[in-house]
Amino acid sequence: MARLGSEATRSKWRGIVAAQAASGQTVAAFCRERGLCAPHFFWWKKRLAAAPAGAAFVEIKLATGDAGAIELRLAGGRSLWLRSGFDAGLLRAAVAALEEEA
Repeated sequence: MARLGSEATRSKWRGIVAAQAASGQTVAAFCRERGLCAPHFFWWKKRLAAAPAGAAFVEIKLATGDAGAIELRLAGGRSLWLRSGFDAGLLRAAVAALEEEA
């Protein structure tokens, strides 16, 4: 696999790709509004999706004041709050959908 530049550059483009997905705009409109090159955007989006995850572990915090709940922080600043007894299959589907958009 080709090298994807520095972690800072990858992080910057992860944020840009996530912002486009959250914006509801087409890639063309998003890039035009921000002065970005659409082919360059697509190149990064494809490479970041194909790149292996950088960390093997993610941060999990116990919620204060809510016993039995955890906050799961995902790529792009997203997070999920889970209470004890959550449906693991539903969680897998939700995480897959969120990570697909990132």
